[in-house]
Amino acid sequence: MKHHELYETYSKNVCWQFDIRCKNLMDDLKESGITVKEMDNMRTKDFTFHYVDKTDLTKCDEHVAFIERHEWLGKMPNRPTHRFEARYKGHLAGVMIFTVPNTFSKLLGDETFKLEKLISRGACISWSPKNLNSWLVMQSIKWMIANTEFRLFTAYSDTEAKELGAIYQACSFIYLGKTSGSTLQYLDPNNEKIGWFNDRHFRHKSMYKKYADKLGIPADVWKGYMKKYSPDWTIIPEDIRIKIKNEIISYRKTCKVRTTQPKHKYVYIKGRNKNETKKLMRLFDLNNKAQEYPKIR
Repeated sequence: MKHHELYETYSKNVCWQFDIRCKNLMDDLKESGITVKEMDNMRTKDFTFHYVDKTDLTKCDEHVAFIERHEWLGKMPNRPTHRFEARYKGHLAGVMIFTVPNTFSKLLGDETFKLEKLISRGACISWSPKNLNSWLVMQSIKWMIANTEFRLFTAYSDTEAKELGAIYQACSFIYLGKTSGSTLQYLDPNNEKIGWFNDRHFRHKSMYKKYADKLGIPADVWKGYMKKYSPDWTIIPEDIRIKIKNEIISYRKTCKVRTTQPKHKYVYIKGRNKNETKKLMRLFDLNNKAQEYPKIR
């Protein structure tokens, strides 16, 4: 089937991400100057892969705009740590964002937090080949393994968006079941543009700074209370600890709340060589069991 025929035979019983591709297709083709014939003949070998450092502000801004347009969540995640892209003749065609996990797992034991990254956002432009998503995922993981200490990569597929995780299945991820994800999400009625968020938002580094500012704690004093991402509660006076925690409770009460469905959870584990991979998989197999891939939305 030609690429353009995927859109012509599109059924609404697919994930929202594909719906976005359908809606964007004509505008994407026009803006890039790419013809339908060229689109149909594209292959992943025609694309280039790049890691983008956070200091490259021009490309980072380009990634933000791309995610807002092409990713179904429509916004960047908190604390992106690694950014990757695919380009076709200079055109930005795909973006992959890795972050710190919302909650560290213990899939590889107590030291998992040293090895784990979350694949938090990812999208490809509508005219790209259908397998560019999986290609970009694997290129990004290969880069991470070769250049960092991370070996465990978690990803979620959202049932509310009719996602099964077809991309992760194509990449031979391990499926852990429909077990994970926030059960509650919140929306700040005074800042709805940031969208729905999970409970971790209340304890984000930037939020702690806002609580401190509201309580009149000098910035330099609060900075001394902070570790890298969170407060060091062992050195903060008890009265301030209580006030900060009350601020969190008060802010949470002002937010709208909704219940979300559990998400499909996938993991990919690999070392730099066969021996390291075997060691990691033995740790995984001690306490975890892979499940069969889901097939029905």
